[in-house]
Amino acid sequence: MAKNPESPLEPFKRALAHAARSLAETPDLEIVYSGEGPQLSGNRAVLPHPPRDLTPEDAARIRGLADQMALRIAHHDPAAHAKTRPQSGAGQPIYDALEQARIEAIGANAMGGVKSNLRAVMDHSWARRVYNEVEAMANPPLAEVVSLMVRERLTGEPPPAMARALVDMFRGEIEAKAGADLAKLEGTVHDQKAFARIARAIIRDLEMGDDLSDAPEQPDDEDGGSEEGEPETSDNDDGDGESQSPQQSAMDDDETQSRESEDADSQMMPSEQDPDADDTDEPPEMGDGDTPARPDPSGDNRAVTYKVFTTAHDEVVAAEELCDPEELTRLRAYLDQQLASVSNVVSRLANRLQRKLLAQQNRSWSFDLEEGLLDTARLTRVITDPTASLAFKEEEDTEFRDTVVTILIDNSGSMRGRPIMVAAVCADILARTLERCSVKTEILGFTTRAWKGGTSREDWLKAGKPAQPGRLNDLRHIIYKAADAPWRRARRNLGLMMREGLLKENIDGEALIWAHHRLIGRPEQRRILLVISDGAPVDDSTLSVNSGHYLERHLREVITEIEAKSPVQLIAIGIGHDVTRYYKNAVTIVDVEQLAGAMVEQLADLFDEEVRRVTRKNANLLSAPPSTEGPQGGGGMRRSTFKEVRRATA
Repeated sequence: MAKNPESPLEPFKRALAHAARSLAETPDLEIVYSGEGPQLSGNRAVLPHPPRDLTPEDAARIRGLADQMALRIAHHDPAAHAKTRPQSGAGQPIYDALEQARIEAIGANAMGGVKSNLRAVMDHSWARRVYNEVEAMANPPLAEVVSLMVRERLTGEPPPAMARALVDMFRGEIEAKAGADLAKLEGTVHDQKAFARIARAIIRDLEMGDDLSDAPEQPDDEDGGSEEGEPETSDNDDGDGESQSPQQSAMDDDETQSRESEDADSQMMPSEQDPDADDTDEPPEMGDGDTPARPDPSGDNRAVTYKVFTTAHDEVVAAEELCDPEELTRLRAYLDQQLASVSNVVSRLANRLQRKLLAQQNRSWSFDLEEGLLDTARLTRVITDPTASLAFKEEEDTEFRDTVVTILIDNSGSMRGRPIMVAAVCADILARTLERCSVKTEILGFTTRAWKGGTSREDWLKAGKPAQPGRLNDLRHIIYKAADAPWRRARRNLGLMMREGLLKENIDGEALIWAHHRLIGRPEQRRILLVISDGAPVDDSTLSVNSGHYLERHLREVITEIEAKSPVQLIAIGIGHDVTRYYKNAVTIVDVEQLAGAMVEQLADLFDEEVRRVTRKNANLLSAPPSTEGPQGGGGMRRSTFKEVRRATA
């Protein structure tokens, strides 16, 4: 029999693998393609699957990711990097970002094709991110800004278009403080140790930690030689010479400044570990403490500032990028098959919500006006009483503000099974229903990329286990359906929730911030955020090196901030977990089968509340003192009153 024809993507994959091995000068470099990519571990590089319809932009981006990993293998010494890394939490992201800029500058300056590929990765990364000027001023992303400025100096490449405003915002201040040391970097691109000494000087110039003097275990001698005595790194140094740590910033150079704080909380929350967790997916041992630490009960009143060890490995990814189209279709069919009975119930509830929304959008008529359309139904008054004036009417629009609804679904391991199935179907049918009513809907999910820390924890171990690292896991935020995407195109994506291995741990506070920021950027007048979760935030890696109440306290702070200051209306549904202790507007259900009814009821209550608000406002206007405008007192009163109502509800 004739062999199956080769896939059109196979030549591209082969060429990419050969080019990466050549650039890395490593003949045994293994190139694999997976939905978990991109990441680098030792001599194994994981890249995302090329799309079936490979565009030149997609090809350049994937080549750029491979070039980043190959250049890191060829020009980066992880042992030397860990030994000279600053101890200050604020300085570490800048140090890592500068090293990544140095690595990529070597390849970009040597080969034009590599330079073009790296530019494609950078443009793609920044095109998916939005920075608010007020937020940037409050929490300056210095690591990213300094990295872009150094790339510009080393390669001549200007920052991506989406990042130029951000860089220009801080360029003058950074140049004034560290301009002299930034100029010295160009001559040390090929000398990692010399480059590291200047990078630490830049951190000192920016007042992010005087690491040239306060870290005796980090030598500052001219030859850059290493010294003995680095604390708590002996059990990690054994592997540094043979195996690379997973890619720190080869994807997006997306590290943000960590904020230093004291860590103290009031009580220990039980860890809600997933009983079905697959042991084969766990990284190496936890290190210092395999269970969450108990907080000091006496520290209730001490302020705790939430911080993140590194964001270099976090990702915001569309569902279709984590799975090939054929598998997504299969998973969606499986989801439909499993929940056929539930779909009927949810559809009936959704139709009830649809009728309620459409009824609110119906138009009405205002009668007894002095201008407008002639009210023919009242012409008999003119015949019976010749002195009566003609009556007019006018069509009025009931106020229904443009609305967008975001459904944020907990994708943690404890949701595995029927809870995640029901949540997926409910979100799917609700999105379809709201779309019919001209209400845009966004469906998001949140989890982590790995159990017990993943790449972030490995970076922390190689950095010498600095105290109080903050959040210590790789976030994965998933976009199942964007607000502007039609339901028919995104329907298949919800099948991804059925994929084995997707559901891991949950860090609710940061997920809530992410979903909220997406809503704030929307143009609609009314924004609603519906959260579906089955437990408190739990991440074993973070809780093992912070207090047991660390993630929950951050979640409470985020919720309080949104409910008190944000125009976004926040509601939550807890599945078998009391979320009313976190959210003001929340409901807890015991059985997952009640989810559909709870979702519809919560949204219906919000829309009913809006109608009551408008009704009260109109009643207040109609009960205002009569106006004296117009030729007739009564007619003038009616005309001015209805005009005021129209203006108020416009």
